[in-house]
Amino acid sequence: MSQSYDASQIKVLEWLEPVRHRPWMYIGSTDARWLHHMVYEIVDNAVDEALAGHCKNITLIIEKGSKITVMDDGRWIPVDVHQKTGKSALETILTVLHAWGKFEKGAYKVSWWLHGVWSSVVNALSSKMRAEVHKDGKIHMQEYKRWIPVSDISVIGETDKQGTIISFTPDDTIFDTLEFSYHTLSTRMKHAAYLTPGVTFTILDKRTSTGKEERFYFEWGIKTRLKNLVGGQKVLSPIFYHEAEGEEVQVEIAFQFVDSTNDNLLSFANNITTKDGGTHVLWFKDAVLTAVNNVAKDKGEIDKKIGEFTISDITDGLYSIVTVKIPEPQFEGQTKWRLWNGYVRKEVEKIVLKFLQEHFKENEEIINTIIEKVKLSAKARIAAKLARQTVMRKSALLWGVLPGKLSDCSTKKAEGTELYIVEGNSAWGSAKQARDSKFQAILPLRGKVLNTEQAALGKILANNEVKSLIMAIGAWMKESYEEEKIRYERIVIMTDADVDGAHIRTLLLTFFFRYMRPLIEQEHLFIAVPPLYKFKQGKREQYIYPPDDQLEIDEAMTKHWFDPEKTSVQRYKGLGEMNPEQLRDTTMDPLTRKMMKVNVEDAEEADKLFRILMGSDVLSRRHFILTHAKDVKELDV
Repeated sequence: MSQSYDASQIKVLEWLEPVRHRPWMYIGSTDARWLHHMVYEIVDNAVDEALAGHCKNITLIIEKGSKITVMDDGRWIPVDVHQKTGKSALETILTVLHAWGKFEKGAYKVSWWLHGVWSSVVNALSSKMRAEVHKDGKIHMQEYKRWIPVSDISVIGETDKQGTIISFTPDDTIFDTLEFSYHTLSTRMKHAAYLTPGVTFTILDKRTSTGKEERFYFEWGIKTRLKNLVGGQKVLSPIFYHEAEGEEVQVEIAFQFVDSTNDNLLSFANNITTKDGGTHVLWFKDAVLTAVNNVAKDKGEIDKKIGEFTISDITDGLYSIVTVKIPEPQFEGQTKWRLWNGYVRKEVEKIVLKFLQEHFKENEEIINTIIEKVKLSAKARIAAKLARQTVMRKSALLWGVLPGKLSDCSTKKAEGTELYIVEGNSAWGSAKQARDSKFQAILPLRGKVLNTEQAALGKILANNEVKSLIMAIGAWMKESYEEEKIRYERIVIMTDADVDGAHIRTLLLTFFFRYMRPLIEQEHLFIAVPPLYKFKQGKREQYIYPPDDQLEIDEAMTKHWFDPEKTSVQRYKGLGEMNPEQLRDTTMDPLTRKMMKVNVEDAEEADKLFRILMGSDVLSRRHFILTHAKDVKELDV
């Protein structure tokens, strides 16, 4: 680590002007996801200071008018003059693309940048930005308007603190929305706290008079997160934890086996979530597999009929967190969430394998339990393979025959197509007539949807509704999931707007989360949002949609052309209550419908929630219901 940190360490690569003209080249898009990414970029700079050992407190404030403020007590941003630009280092960092201390080797050992855009691009895409640097007893400040400095940097007061305060307001002429989600930002801050032990992360929401505030601090880092991830499940081993430094990689792992078919793996590179895995994940799994196979061979526990264990045998019931820190991470894939540095594989496997081999020798009882668990998973894998072959044979899927009740679309390529999953014959009939048959397919569910959280794999594959889903979607499931074989770009769950519809939707989400999670992670899964009410007065109509239906009703009632005495109100409890034209206009037409994308923003919470709601622990479910019953405003029974 370099002992000095001043303007000479700021390397200038390119000026900032092109960013406002082509923002998608630098942040991916201008939708809500990338609006939040603006916040991440500023927070990440503070986390860099924490990773370098210079910061203990990071605070994020959401203010009125879509203003964001990020405060840290790190080393500050240098304010002396940069030799190449002739401007202060602060102004250089905030107005020059790719200008940051992390480019100079030795300034930071690692950094957790994802796209390499940082504060300058945030400034370029903001209508206003203000930067304060608390340094050597003085407060240095500079303001910007659409990235252009309003004035030179100046001293505006004295301080007994050190660090940086960055405030910005995204530009409404660039972004599709300026509405920040407290939940999204809070989740990000919590995850950052898990990955940066010993640092306090605080988030405040000042947009309302009551406000919200949360503080996250985890002294034990990913060990605490793994414990929360596993929750109340029966464990088969203690938490395996190891941290080591290789030649170019710093590796930290934590994992635990549970008595369940559930599994969850969270991975990070320089604290960036790598949802699509990468070299560090592949070789972590391979190291665990090699270690277990080696011990099983020594003990004579390898069944000749089954052979050596496979990756899927190991991951069944495995909860794990893998994080690596490297000097220059390389990401690939459409979402940039897959680490692809080649040298990482060898170092991760070497470090993890050495740890496990030594640990397993010292804990024979634990490894025996793990081997028995893995053997059961291997037998289940063989049984599932036979069941899959049986399903395919009986359904004649090998010859391209799809479920008889599927009303397919005429387009054969997946791009642009949609599969609507509906409940019951009446909804099926309306949806068939309402759809655009060129790109929209309809699959009805006529029997009870199985609760896959509690069912064995054999029972799941024997369920007719599950088999129809698998055959219609085409990508199979679990470790056999094949993205390239998916038959539709969008899978849309469309159920009635009542308790039964919500239950069916939850059952389907449970199946997709446990057995087709890539479908969610690759953004293929959606939920249709049919209206709950229709207000009508003469020829004037207005549909009211959840979840803010009461607010919309109140607004509709106050409109001048709505006289409550002359207005008819229709409540839609089922899709079948709408005629095909209404269903098309309100729920299926891409130009007029409302639709929610399903994502796993917080895998830890999602995993826990599915276990509580759909698992066998009745007491936990009862406690959850009693705790959240007060949040239910209206219940149709």
